[in-house]
Amino acid sequence: MRVAVVGAGIIGMTTAFAVKTAFPRLQVHVLADQFSPDTTGDGSAGLWGPYLLGDTPSDKILAWAGATHRWLENFWKSGQASETGVSLVPVCRVTSDPKGYIDSSWTKLVYGAHKLTAEELEKLNEEHKSNYKEGWTFVTFTSEPVRLLPWLKEKFLGLGGEVRRRKVHALHELIDDGYDLIINCSGLGARELANDNTLVPIRGQVARVTASWAMHGHLVDDEDSYYIIPNIDTTILGGTHQENDFDRTPREEDSRSIYDGCCRIMPALEAVTSSEEWVGLRPGRPSVRLEAEVLRSPRGKNFTVIHNYGHGGSGVTLSWGCALDVVAILRQTWTPNSNL
Repeated sequence: MRVAVVGAGIIGMTTAFAVKTAFPRLQVHVLADQFSPDTTGDGSAGLWGPYLLGDTPSDKILAWAGATHRWLENFWKSGQASETGVSLVPVCRVTSDPKGYIDSSWTKLVYGAHKLTAEELEKLNEEHKSNYKEGWTFVTFTSEPVRLLPWLKEKFLGLGGEVRRRKVHALHELIDDGYDLIINCSGLGARELANDNTLVPIRGQVARVTASWAMHGHLVDDEDSYYIIPNIDTTILGGTHQENDFDRTPREEDSRSIYDGCCRIMPALEAVTSSEEWVGLRPGRPSVRLEAEVLRSPRGKNFTVIHNYGHGGSGVTLSWGCALDVVAILRQTWTPNSNL
């Protein structure tokens, strides 16, 4: 049985690895026109934390995010942290929303979650020249896609999987080429491949700087969502979340806004001179789509597609949990005689 996984980003590669691990006899091919280091995820900080997920049900978010957190924890404990880009990072997440509300259901999954007291908020507001209404501190993982993706690819190939550089124009063309099942992890590409007009780009501009002394992450859940996220070799400064914006070119006005906002939080960043700017388009959707669908090709042949896309700014956060659900769907969809 031949399976095509469309998309080589963090969702596609985790899914391909999970499927090939669960079903060693399957012929699993990853098809994409771009591979690491040229995917949307490669420029991201890889911070674990639900972000830009629309109306995705909280129980699903917790299940997927929790499974991924345990997966990252295993890398940390087993000595594979460096090769998979995994780090433990203390984080402060705040909001200036007048309602003073951060969805904190996920805090049960992280380490040492603590809601900031009124006194702690007052002190932070004085330091940041801000007006935060609520905040949390906790410790969580980063898993940098620029390291995790090559690791996933190597392990997938080691299991006998294959990667093929190919631009897929329509899902049914893969059935015509002899594939028995398609797993659609095409991210923003699902606008065309799945004819999904609810999927929109959420433009994210960041700067990657050298600041080895930055040991804490800072996230501001506001309209101007500034964040500082330490990685192993660099620190990510962000960012923007501009919906329906396809522009992949860094903008000077966004660069200035990010720099000023992050320096207000961490004044020592004013001394940073080295900077690499990057723009990625997150696949935003009212809700993550993870389900099987039976389609009909122009030649009249029915075929199954398992969709796994629309993860917004939470690709790393949900990746392994969603991959395991794809495996579960496969177990339910195909009979024991399906040569899995």
